[in-house]
Amino acid sequence: MSNAFAVSAAPRTPRLRHRAMARVSLTAAATLGLLLTTARASAAQSPTPSSKKWGVLFTSGAFVPAGDQRDMLKDAQSSAVQLSWLVRPSLAITGSFGWARSRDRSVARTPKLDVFTSDFGVEYRAPQLFAGHAVTFSPFAGLGAGARSYNYRTLDVDATHNLAAYGAIGGEFGMGRVGLRLEVRDYAAGFKPLIGTGAATTRNDVSIMAGLKFNRHRTAQR
Repeated sequence: MSNAFAVSAAPRTPRLRHRAMARVSLTAAATLGLLLTTARASAAQSPTPSSKKWGVLFTSGAFVPAGDQRDMLKDAQSSAVQLSWLVRPSLAITGSFGWARSRDRSVARTPKLDVFTSDFGVEYRAPQLFAGHAVTFSPFAGLGAGARSYNYRTLDVDATHNLAAYGAIGGEFGMGRVGLRLEVRDYAAGFKPLIGTGAATTRNDVSIMAGLKFNRHRTAQR
């Protein structure tokens, strides 16, 4: 194989890998605590209308590598589909499949690299804020885990597959029957050398997603 395809990656120690995974969990846990406090403060407001048990949302946004991952992969457009099951008004189970269209900086001519992520998670949804106003806001936070795959579009190289975990925060703005859902996910994912051999590491990246949805209940205005 040509030297142009050689990839060099400094392996991280297990302690650093554990720290990366712990950072995702701690961030989401702190956010969950904040949302619980917000929920108690807003309990006196009008209750959130009952929602459908199942929901499907198509989102688009950005894939933003961080740390060592940023030295290797470019920022990219991303698309995702999310399936959610509302267990109760404050708790949902979510499944997501995302596709980011990136490029590998470490290889000559920066070949196109597809980044696929599939995962399941739990999502805490705080009570709706500003109920009765023209625009409402419903914050949420979540934790989840799944798989991450990297696949070159044009190079004859096998795809690599890794485990991944995320912490998420976001919210949904309601305007009449239209909702705008915004979500930011901080991922910690395993990373194997895409070409050649080497030690596996843990890398970080951020996914920013936005999607429009149409609600069954119209926002009541004052």
